[in-house]
Amino acid sequence: MHVLVTADTLSGIWTYTRELVTGLVGRGARVTLVSFGEIPLPQETAWMDNLHGLEYSPTAFRLDWMQEGEKDLTDSFAYLTALIKDLKPDVLHLNQLCYGSLPVKTPRIVVAHGDMLSWWKAVHGHEPKDSRWLRWYRGVVQRGLAQADVVVAPTVCMLDSIRSSYLRPRREAVIYIGRNPIFFNPYVSKDDSVLSVGRLYDAGKQVSLLTQFTHSLPVCIVGADNPARTARIPIRADVKVATDNACVALRGPQTEAQLRKLYSRAAIYAATSRYDPFSMPALEAALSRCAIVANDIPSFREIWGDAALYFRTNDATSLASVIHRLSQDRNLSRAYGNRAFNRARECFNAKRMIDEYVSLYSGLLREEAAAA
Repeated sequence: MHVLVTADTLSGIWTYTRELVTGLVGRGARVTLVSFGEIPLPQETAWMDNLHGLEYSPTAFRLDWMQEGEKDLTDSFAYLTALIKDLKPDVLHLNQLCYGSLPVKTPRIVVAHGDMLSWWKAVHGHEPKDSRWLRWYRGVVQRGLAQADVVVAPTVCMLDSIRSSYLRPRREAVIYIGRNPIFFNPYVSKDDSVLSVGRLYDAGKQVSLLTQFTHSLPVCIVGADNPARTARIPIRADVKVATDNACVALRGPQTEAQLRKLYSRAAIYAATSRYDPFSMPALEAALSRCAIVANDIPSFREIWGDAALYFRTNDATSLASVIHRLSQDRNLSRAYGNRAFNRARECFNAKRMIDEYVSLYSGLLREEAAAA
């Protein structure tokens, strides 16, 4: 089986793509990977080095949700169309909604990791103001969703958002994201500390909730969603922000190794997002045996169930109260760390994710063969 996969290098999709591609190649599939956004540095693609059966084509085309993305979309459509006609893959696995309308006959799966309209509604409580660009964006996404053979979402919540914001796909599925536990260390002795990942200025991540009260445990916020590019000379980017109400350590972008260490040492992970179709950092924290304290939003409830403690939706006071409760009861904190770890390993592992995608690909190919 030959699968063409698209990805971007600017979000958690890159981590998801690593798991997907590695798993597919391990099953004997041939994979062509095309990335958009920034051209990654060699250390960001080192995981590909020993994957025989992978062909990688990095591009710098901008993404559809960017204000400038409209200018690049015609060219990226033409590039992908020509590549598909040349390589003749069996299946397209498209991680951008717009490419579901590529003018090719190859079976296509579109994965809805997120979109601008559902993000805006979650953050602002209403749809964005009408504009020419918004009409263009909505049209591009609707065509991609309508023409996909299958639309996959990482949660039921995200699938519901797609239906309400755009249309009901003709065929749909939920496949939860998975990570390989080997990348994390759940067996290190924990410090009494709280970790969160997200930029302070990102209203969707709203890690600023952690800065509104003094906490009984040290709090560390890592200011980026993706692993940092490794510098030749190590750079320390720790800053302590102190006001009358808060004392929080802010860290700049971290390498994968640095993030793994931070996850392994933190007792608590604060999942503060108000928009999170599937929280990759929270999953990584769970695989590191952190207790998950999550914003009470539907996607976190769906993913974590009773394996997390929840604070009132978008409420900094409630968040501080839950953290204080765990800080006063180490046994409870360890119990929730174990709950999160077990749920992550059982429900959100890479093997299960790859099994489900391979089954989906195979089903589409059987249907295509039967129709022929």
